[in-house]
Amino acid sequence: MTDHIDTQPRSSFWRGFIDHPASVDETYFQHMRFAAGFALTLFGAGLAALIHAIIPPLFETTASRLIKKLHARMEARH
Repeated sequence: MTDHIDTQPRSSFWRGFIDHPASVDETYFQHMRFAAGFALTLFGAGLAALIHAIIPPLFETTASRLIKKLHARMEARH
């Protein structure tokens, strides 16, 4: 009886690997590439902001520019 209880949440979880990317007209790997690129860009923006916090003349507009670029990419997807 416990097998049935455990199976349902897992199948729902695994279905998300296909259903969520499909909801934005992507395959799993297309979605992974987009999301990973998004994450790396956010990481870069965060690093630029951190460096700017320590040395204000550096990367004055980098973080905001990258975030605006990401926002435009997200808006274009929907």
